[in-house]
Amino acid sequence: MFDLVFYLPIVVIAAALVATAIRILREYERGVVFTLGRFTGVKGPGLILLIPYVQQMVRVDLRTLVLDVPTQDVISRDNVSVKVNAVIYFHVVDAEKSVIQVENFRQATSELAQTTLRSVLGKHELDEMLSERDRLNNAIQEILDAQTDGWGIKVSIVEIKRVDLDESMIRVIARQAEAERERRAKVISAEGEEQAARKLRDAAEILASRPESMQLRYLHTLNAIGGQGSSTIVFPFPIEFGQLLAGLQAARAPDRDA
Repeated sequence: MFDLVFYLPIVVIAAALVATAIRILREYERGVVFTLGRFTGVKGPGLILLIPYVQQMVRVDLRTLVLDVPTQDVISRDNVSVKVNAVIYFHVVDAEKSVIQVENFRQATSELAQTTLRSVLGKHELDEMLSERDRLNNAIQEILDAQTDGWGIKVSIVEIKRVDLDESMIRVIARQAEAERERRAKVISAEGEEQAARKLRDAAEILASRPESMQLRYLHTLNAIGGQGSSTIVFPFPIEFGQLLAGLQAARAPDRDA
């Protein structure tokens, strides 16, 4: 009984030391180990043994993390105030740097993303924000990736989610879009009139060069009018036909006198 009471605290202390010495890291985790405060390596995944009270370990998650950038007030290059938010996908590529070079890499990346978003979008006009998001996404991603490289962070994707405008600006854009549609409609109509006039001019030149073509066209028009089922048709009588009939009548007159 005395032996059990004597050894029980020793067993408890040994178990506690073993519990503090054993670490298990998952496949997507790494452990940054410090020995008496000095960096001594990155370990994992699997079973890790540490010297209690001498070595400490910081867990680092290597999976892709999603960061929702808060809505930012941005003034575009053409002095339009908009509210923009974005989402960023990044992951740790160097566990050592992510622990040693920056205090909290998630917060640091978030703050850097906010300032970069305002800086990049402020250099572009509103139309570019609305129509060229892919190019702006790539520009922001390249800047963030370059600046976070020293922290062991890789920014893989940046996506601008929303660009919100004031109601007054929405009405202005709607009027502008309507005016642009009217302009395009007028241009298309004018181009159609120009093409039609050119075709009519070409046809007139062809008909003028061959008088018989004009007569055939005239007869074709009469045939088309007659097919409409109208009981009365009024059409101009060609001068050439009148001259032809007058000539025939003058030729028959001497025959009658004889």
